[in-house]
Amino acid sequence: MSDDAPVLVEREGGVATVRINRPDDMCALDIPTKEGLVAALQQVAGDDTVRVVVLTGTGRAFCVGQDLKEHLGLLETGDDALGTTVVEHYNPIVELLSTMNKPVIAAVNGVAAGAGAAFAFACDLRILRESAGFNLAFTGIALSCDSGSSWSLQRLVGIAKAKELLFFPRTVRSAEALELGLATKVVPDDEFDAAVAELAGRLAAGPTIAYGSVRRAIAYSATHDLSESLANEGELMKLTGDTADHRAAVDAFIAKRPPVFEGR
Repeated sequence: MSDDAPVLVEREGGVATVRINRPDDMCALDIPTKEGLVAALQQVAGDDTVRVVVLTGTGRAFCVGQDLKEHLGLLETGDDALGTTVVEHYNPIVELLSTMNKPVIAAVNGVAAGAGAAFAFACDLRILRESAGFNLAFTGIALSCDSGSSWSLQRLVGIAKAKELLFFPRTVRSAEALELGLATKVVPDDEFDAAVAELAGRLAAGPTIAYGSVRRAIAYSATHDLSESLANEGELMKLTGDTADHRAAVDAFIAKRPPVFEGR
């Protein structure tokens, strides 16, 4: 993968960073970028050596959503790209971010708008620079919401606030994002890279299968009743109880030493 590709995958230890790499275009999503994101996320989701995924952007933006310059050109030619890109690109991207069997961090280095904001909401944790912010820009260009924002936003901030943010798009600055629950943590700009590395390293050293199972349990319980959720928890408890990491943790507890997890 060349350094000028629209999406880069950087690996260090068990951390894979998927980076949208269009700094001159605010990391807007043209077709090559969307195709690159799908491919990159499929790659890291299926790689057992990757124990945590970080999604971020390059330059001043995390991702400002659809590339409207490309979109305008497609509209002028009568191309129905907007109708197909949700199914072919946005939905698979959000499914991968939300369901891969390992934790995912959104490292929000700048503005995240439209689908870019929704991508961040699909991740488990969102760490923001102080100068970053979110904008649910969809209705500002007379479009409905996509990329799972109707699903994820109301779960983060509640139904009434989700409607407000979608009806009246504005930039939600990092401090307000933290107050609303859109951000997990906000750090000064000059401490951002170190804070992301510390959090990713902590997760990469943890019990990967347990983290993935917690993701799956929470997603399942959001749409099932108590009895079904309890049964699902039982299945996932058996799954994690059979892992090498669980045995290592029990042995470490008995020996009164910190556990070392291998992600298996």
